[in-house]
Amino acid sequence: MGKALGFAAATKTGLGSASVRLGSGVVVAALVAVNAFGDVVDPASGAVLAGPRLPEGGFARTTEILLQSASSAVPGSNTTLAVVATDARLTKAGATKVAQMAHDGLARTIDPVHTMFDGDTVFALATGTAAESADVSVVGSAAAGVLAAAVLASVRAATGLAGLPSVSEL
Repeated sequence: MGKALGFAAATKTGLGSASVRLGSGVVVAALVAVNAFGDVVDPASGAVLAGPRLPEGGFARTTEILLQSASSAVPGSNTTLAVVATDARLTKAGATKVAQMAHDGLARTIDPVHTMFDGDTVFALATGTAAESADVSVVGSAAAGVLAAAVLASVRAATGLAGLPSVSEL
């Protein structure tokens, strides 16, 4: 996470999940593995939660590093993979739209997102086991929200590995 200043200054993230039960009873959930080039930002406060670490503490902003053309990023070395799932009944086109809308959850929490250094992908699936049918726009909106929450959870639940610290260790 946050490799704009090189791997040695990055922050460890990991796997996060979140879910919501809609008023109709339909459940929408997300699972995400975050290994993004950009920073994870709390959409409520705008604060960087994980990103390239500065030697004096705190985080640099990846977008600012890019604008200075100072990044040492390696294309293809980052990706955020997510799946959003619901028990609603969705057509193939509906599931595709839910996946598209869920990408907004990445945009709310990762800055920058979908760069040429990333391979970000969101998949959607629907079991169709809910008693109630659900509107695709409602499910997609919920999917964006739970995916954003799952990204934040991936930062908060991470533990360091091989000298790469997590936020909880900083």
